[in-house]
Amino acid sequence: MTNNDILKKLRVALMLRDDQIVEILELVDFRITKSELGAFFRAEDHENYMECGDQVLRNFLNGLVIHLRGTKENPKNPNTVLAKHKAEIPKKESTKERPEFKASPKDTEKGRGDQKPSKPGSGAKKPKKKEFPKGNGKTSVVEKVVYKNGKNKK
Repeated sequence: MTNNDILKKLRVALMLRDDQIVEILELVDFRITKSELGAFFRAEDHENYMECGDQVLRNFLNGLVIHLRGTKENPKNPNTVLAKHKAEIPKKESTKERPEFKASPKDTEKGRGDQKPSKPGSGAKKPKKKEFPKGNGKTSVVEKVVYKNGKNKK
């Protein structure tokens, strides 16, 4: 597991935004921009991907301890800090409620003018099994393969 993976997993687990991570790194006097931070979270095959060095991860972890626990002079309760993070997450504002799906009875299908009414029981039948020729019912794989050795047969 790389440092980038650890940083990604901590960001998701603690519900941190990029600006919060920058603030956490500033607690230990480590300056980094949002764009540099975003390069750590990119896919490995992306052109702007950067590997997260040990120094960045070390400073992030030290800053995270200060962020969650506080200092000796000013201690914090980590649970309240995490609850604050959770409360800051914007919730989707949807005024419309999702309409419930209601299955329509089959009788309404007969009244549609664009299609013929379905025959009763036609959808409930099982598809017929394919009938195989003599033998065990299956063709062997070798019979299907055509071997070509590069020689022209005339």
